[in-house]
Amino acid sequence: MQNNLNAFVEEEVIVEPMGTGLLEGLVFAVKDVFSIEGYRNGAGNPDWLKTHGVSTCHAPVIERLLSHGAKLKGTTQTDELMYSLNGENAHYGTPINPKAPNRIPGGSSSGSAVAVSAGISDFALGTDTGGSVRIPSSYCGIYGYRPTHGVVTPEGVIPLAKSFDTVGWMSKDPELLYRIGKVLIADQEEKGQFTQAFFCQDAWDLLDEQCKEELLSAASMIKELSCREWIMLSESGLDEWSSAFRILQGLEIWEEHANWIQNEKPAFGPGIHERFQWAGTLKREESLEQEKHREQIQKSISSLLGEDGVIVIPTAPGPAPLLHVQGENAERYRAKTMQLSCIAGLAGLPQVTVPLAEVDGLPIGLSFIANHHQDLKLLKWINEVFGGEGV
Repeated sequence: MQNNLNAFVEEEVIVEPMGTGLLEGLVFAVKDVFSIEGYRNGAGNPDWLKTHGVSTCHAPVIERLLSHGAKLKGTTQTDELMYSLNGENAHYGTPINPKAPNRIPGGSSSGSAVAVSAGISDFALGTDTGGSVRIPSSYCGIYGYRPTHGVVTPEGVIPLAKSFDTVGWMSKDPELLYRIGKVLIADQEEKGQFTQAFFCQDAWDLLDEQCKEELLSAASMIKELSCREWIMLSESGLDEWSSAFRILQGLEIWEEHANWIQNEKPAFGPGIHERFQWAGTLKREESLEQEKHREQIQKSISSLLGEDGVIVIPTAPGPAPLLHVQGENAERYRAKTMQLSCIAGLAGLPQVTVPLAEVDGLPIGLSFIANHHQDLKLLKWINEVFGGEGV
């Protein structure tokens, strides 16, 4: 099954547990951007693989999981240098979405999502800069988590855009998602309840009527969301938020990888090539307005959420798009996706996606965003609401 789904780069990368704890007996996979001692990361691109050395140690996040009894088995496919949300890789092929084989798995943590959705791995690590854990989790019908920015160390992980990069994880089970959080996140309060749910009209308007109806119907059954308020999240429009995110992310990406790209002249696949080319045209001195906008967004959302609020939005504009779709329709869908995923990205907030509904048999995720450093509280609440028994 593993080979048929193309989820893995190297299935035979195996690291035994280094201790016992909350994750004993579980098997996990990691996106091919995490350092593993004795292993060379490819980051989805053959030229990256050729021009980078073997890691001399494990990324700290992997060490934490191993020390709590988990076994690492396999590195998973990613979009080239994590710069896409589709999961289609021109060099290594596309991991097959177990829930919809004729549709994309979502990226860039595509292989991780497929491995979990297919039941090959109990859980998997990915990275999420612009939606790369949340979107494939939604498309593949699993739980996915992006933590508060900086709460989980990115040390030993190939960066994309450092002020947005996060280490995230995926599972089929909210209880396991919470357990992983307890291993990777220390010194956080879990007390208190979320008593206010903010449904953001501008986010929900990005869905077509059928998707909106199915997802809202499923959400209406959650008794914990009885105290809800419909709001407009963005006065300027989520398209402007997405534009600010895209520019700030593009600047950081180019600053991070420009030297390598200019020196090695790597071969990138369609879409990835154009994105890097565009990022190279950006100028840091022209981004002051976007930086100011990001600061305003962070303050306004944090003030809105307080200690007991959650934002409730669709994770993606709908189910996974069909494979190989190009052109105007594909760009329009990507733009809508970024308008949803940029909210937590700009604000640096924790977000969890829940496989709550289906449209024509295809999974669609519902997301919950909490305030800064409420990660364990959010994960515990998600487990109580959707999983029953706690840890």
